[in-house]
Amino acid sequence: MRIGELAARASVSVRALRYYEEQNLLTAERSPSGQRHYPDSAVDRVQLIQQLYAAGLTSRTIVDLLPSFETGEVWATTLDRLSAEQKRVNRKIGELLGIRDRLDVIITKATEAKIAGRSCRD
Repeated sequence: MRIGELAARASVSVRALRYYEEQNLLTAERSPSGQRHYPDSAVDRVQLIQQLYAAGLTSRTIVDLLPSFETGEVWATTLDRLSAEQKRVNRKIGELLGIRDRLDVIITKATEAKIAGRSCRD
């Protein structure tokens, strides 16, 4: 199938498919005129790539993990990599919660200052 058909069937943009090729996530055969042609299995691959991106994984990580997902074999290295990504996300969540808490304090102080008619720098 050609790139436009793959994009439609996988519900992604043509631009996304070109990006996936640049990142070595997806490959296409080329016709003599240079048009991309994909096997039917490319739809499933693109949907898997979308799921992995939605999980917050980078292109580099996805390239490393795809072989495990495609063979259906769960490799120890795959689980280790996914666990490391989960820990990274948990750290970011902790950082964001701290930022939110600091904003809450600032908003409370600014609101109290406004109600009291004084500068929020006091």
